[in-house]
Amino acid sequence: MEKPFFRGGLKFECTRCSKCCRFTPGYVFLSSRDLKNISRILGMSAESVQERYCRVVGINGFYRLSLKEKSNLDCIFWGDGGCSIYDGRPLQCQSYPFWSSNLADRETWEAVASSCPGIGRGPNHSADRISRWIRRRQNEPLIVINGSNKRCREILQGSS
Repeated sequence: MEKPFFRGGLKFECTRCSKCCRFTPGYVFLSSRDLKNISRILGMSAESVQERYCRVVGINGFYRLSLKEKSNLDCIFWGDGGCSIYDGRPLQCQSYPFWSSNLADRETWEAVASSCPGIGRGPNHSADRISRWIRRRQNEPLIVINGSNKRCREILQGSS
């Protein structure tokens, strides 16, 4: 098995530039744990969070639960200079930029670095720590919805 290009670790320190949270379209896909954490932070039921802050997104025949964006493309939870649910933010947000898609190879990582000023700065994150982020995503699967018009009731019943 080939060793990953990041076997010596990678430097990253969030500069709080907010480029990953604002100004560009994208999706923040949620796991059941993410939905529970957001519900806890907001003091709302998972169903209420889903109805107010989420949308169902269809990509390649799969439908997933994602956070909404504001009309200016900011994350629905971005406001007053930061994330309003920071302590309960989704794993996708916590683990950025250490996503398996960003770590496919050095060229991909460098392409991500061209839009993220925190890559290449700050502390070195070990290959083991980076691999833990990847495993955590694998162990916290995203919520998959069966059909674009279905609400998330069967999923939410276990998340409230």
